[in-house]
Amino acid sequence: MNRTALRKSIDRTTLERVDNAAAGVGSQSLRRRISGILILGVLAAGLAPLAGPVWNYLQHHEIRPHAPDWAAFGALPAQFKLHIVAALAALAIGFVILALPKGRGPHKALGWTWVGAMSITAVSSLFITGLNGDAYSLIHLISGWAIVVLPMGVYAIRTRNIAAHRRHMMSLLVGALLIAGAFSFLPGRFMFEFFF
Repeated sequence: MNRTALRKSIDRTTLERVDNAAAGVGSQSLRRRISGILILGVLAAGLAPLAGPVWNYLQHHEIRPHAPDWAAFGALPAQFKLHIVAALAALAIGFVILALPKGRGPHKALGWTWVGAMSITAVSSLFITGLNGDAYSLIHLISGWAIVVLPMGVYAIRTRNIAAHRRHMMSLLVGALLIAGAFSFLPGRFMFEFFF
């Protein structure tokens, strides 16, 4: 094979690899979109039974946002205070981490702080009952999930598996902080009374 034919062959092979890689990225992107839509559908289906009682509450009660009720916060048991402070710290640190460049010193230092705050949030929630009397509720499944997934995210980054680390930590930020946090603002829950 002469040089020109070899060059064309290499260029063709390189182009095929680039095309295949682009097709793979596209299919991964499509899979992510489909899985995201499915997750949102499951969340919507799970929240649908709450829509009626929340709507009834909102129709029969006047809701006025107000400054935080610090007297009510002061009257809470210690495990509630610890849980709320740790969750708010984890939420704030989580958004700061998202804004920072990844893999550098500040990301690592804040990441370990976030892991500590998330650990405290998850473990302290195991000492909080009340939705079902003195029994655990379905929301405690998120606590168990966080206790399992948090070390998996740390292990993933220690073994340089960045994709798994990102997936685990983002699932905790969205699932354990944003979604579980949204449940804490339902009427009748403390955070609702604290602000409304």
